[in-house]
Amino acid sequence: MDLGLRGKHALVCGASKGLGFACADALAAEGVDVVIVARGAEALEKAAAGLRARHGRRVVAVATDITKPEGRKAALDAVAKLGDLDILVNNAGGPPPGNFRDWDRDAWLAALDANMLTPIELIKATVDGMIARKWGRIINITSGAVKAPIDVLGLSNGARSGLTGFIAGLAREVAQHGVTVNNLLPGPFNTDRLFKTMEGAAQKANLTVDEVAQRRAALNPSRRFGDPVEFGAACAFLCSRQARTSRRRTSCSTAAPTPARSDPGAAPAMAAFIPQSITATRIFDDSPPYRSDCTRPQERRHRRVRHASP
Repeated sequence: MDLGLRGKHALVCGASKGLGFACADALAAEGVDVVIVARGAEALEKAAAGLRARHGRRVVAVATDITKPEGRKAALDAVAKLGDLDILVNNAGGPPPGNFRDWDRDAWLAALDANMLTPIELIKATVDGMIARKWGRIINITSGAVKAPIDVLGLSNGARSGLTGFIAGLAREVAQHGVTVNNLLPGPFNTDRLFKTMEGAAQKANLTVDEVAQRRAALNPSRRFGDPVEFGAACAFLCSRQARTSRRRTSCSTAAPTPARSDPGAAPAMAAFIPQSITATRIFDDSPPYRSDCTRPQERRHRRVRHASP
């Protein structure tokens, strides 16, 4: 399926490995020229070389700290040399797991800076150009923990939830201009980040990492962890012309896809493109940002009772 992306330009953050690299790979496969950003120069250059060899697209590697103003400038300057920025994929490694009693103010500020404020700064620097050109795609890779918080990931839960709230308003504002903004909330995918999280959980539960991995994989309907390639496919679809009505939030886990709700033309396209191990929920969503169907069943019942009271 042609996603209509050939000749577009993208900036993908945290793209030397894992989910960020998978997104860059999927976009380049669709004919997108890509600027990839990460702090580790060696791994980043290796990733860029692989993308060029596989897809024959222009791939620029910018080794920088995207959380710093000078880092963001370097990345955006690299994009400007390719052309106008059409696609922004925000991605940053999550803050370390732990217990909130051990985190000082600096730890919280670092988490907010990397996982909330930096994406907002990049959006601020690029969204008006997208609006002027009547086309743009913004993807924020956050975490499934936004919807189902994980106790040892308090820093991530807090910072990424803040970004999610911001995006809920922004997406509604810019949709009329041909710009979509979506959050991808990955569940457990086979990445370094996942195993780092499981190391913390194993230590807390006095188990081995393998034991934690087996137990966590067993909780997934597919009984396995996701493949980053599958995640990249979901990202590429959300950047496509077929996803023009998609905005706000997509959950990615390792199960079977559920149908999209409000765009009959895009639903079959999504089903045809996204691998069967991805669950995409509420992609095409015109509902208010915070609906009661996001809460637990007992909370929904209580709300209905209260709403029915005189």
